[in-house]
Amino acid sequence: MALRNPINREVVRLAVPSILANITVPLVGLVDTAVSGHLGDASLIGGIAIGTMLFDLLYWNMGFLRVGTGGITAQAYGRGDRKAAIGTFSQGIATALAVSLLLLVLQWGFVELMLRLVPCSPEVGQVARQYFYIRIWAVPATLSLFVFKGWFIGMQNTVFPMITDLWVNIVNMLASWLLSFYTPLGIKGIAYGTLIAQWTGLLLAVLLMRSRYRDLLQSTTILHSMKWKYFKRFFSINSQLFVRSMMMLVVYEGFTILAARFGDVELAVSSVMMHLFMLFSYFVDGFAYAGEAMTGRFIGERNAPALRQTVKYVFLWGAVIGLLFTLLYAVFPRTVIGLLTDNAEVITASGPYLPWLLLMPLFSCAAFIWDGIYIGATAARQLMLCMIWAAALFLATFFLCEPHFGPQALYIAYFTNQAVRSLYLTFSWKKIRNLAK
Repeated sequence: MALRNPINREVVRLAVPSILANITVPLVGLVDTAVSGHLGDASLIGGIAIGTMLFDLLYWNMGFLRVGTGGITAQAYGRGDRKAAIGTFSQGIATALAVSLLLLVLQWGFVELMLRLVPCSPEVGQVARQYFYIRIWAVPATLSLFVFKGWFIGMQNTVFPMITDLWVNIVNMLASWLLSFYTPLGIKGIAYGTLIAQWTGLLLAVLLMRSRYRDLLQSTTILHSMKWKYFKRFFSINSQLFVRSMMMLVVYEGFTILAARFGDVELAVSSVMMHLFMLFSYFVDGFAYAGEAMTGRFIGERNAPALRQTVKYVFLWGAVIGLLFTLLYAVFPRTVIGLLTDNAEVITASGPYLPWLLLMPLFSCAAFIWDGIYIGATAARQLMLCMIWAAALFLATFFLCEPHFGPQALYIAYFTNQAVRSLYLTFSWKKIRNLAK
């Protein structure tokens, strides 16, 4: 694809840093698993896995802090409205800190409730509690970093999120390893490593912001941004995005919960397949972020021709990535599965599901790209309604197909969810693109 077109160059400029940062994300989980696996028995691995899952549940639902901040900021950037841009940041940080305080107050009830719902041995539960009660103190930093990342992307700056993400992920890996093996903390070192990484990452984000946007910080006051007439739109958009996040949780956590109905081997296969389904998203998400930033900017500028070109190029790049991963999975199916497990029974049992692996990248890249574009357009209502339909049809398809297709029903349901997302957002785009006129 020629990069002579300035819109295409801008798409690539914004996408590449995000892709580089995303590549480090799976490494953190691998290091945590490796550390726990070398410190003792299986209860340590299970405890860290359960503890990590509890935070995944919390943070998945808080993703609206990044998403909503990014779209609103990008539009303010396009309009040249400096006060609105920094005001959105202030509103995001205030929301992040308020939610953090609530989670800190409710932490004991949350973890005890979840451990009652998730069957595990007393040993695994004890490790999970230790991990959770240490890492929970990183919540204010983590949620604030969501806001920083969204705001930077909205300001057409994906280099700063890359720097902070790389810092957090690398420090997390190193600190977890060093604290677990070279201090008396043992398995607790993993939690403390995450705690250190998140708070130092927040400090780095603050320093980066002050280095580039000092003048913006001085253009308005926090109290001015907190007035209801300014906060109302932020709250409205993010409440709809919160519902969307809940529906996505139904699909992605539901995939694992429903897989458990078919036994341990099928559960393990489903975990491997979902990791491979999502692996390509670390790459395509870079272009979704570019689409988010540029869509918001061009809607703010009322630049319809540039918006059309942006949509064209992010979809072309998404298709290229989808095709490359389809070829990778087609040529090396057993190899990519072998990267995640060496269990012969799981590798053999994955055979009937390999056709789904080939379909996934090209079939679902449209859903990921559309998400970024709609976020930039702050079309939160469409995203919410789309995900409600997608989650409902995921569950309906599974329960209708299970009696006839067994475990295959899970994959039919997941692909139905992806098809609904892609089609719904495609047919809704005509209304949204008029925002740039």
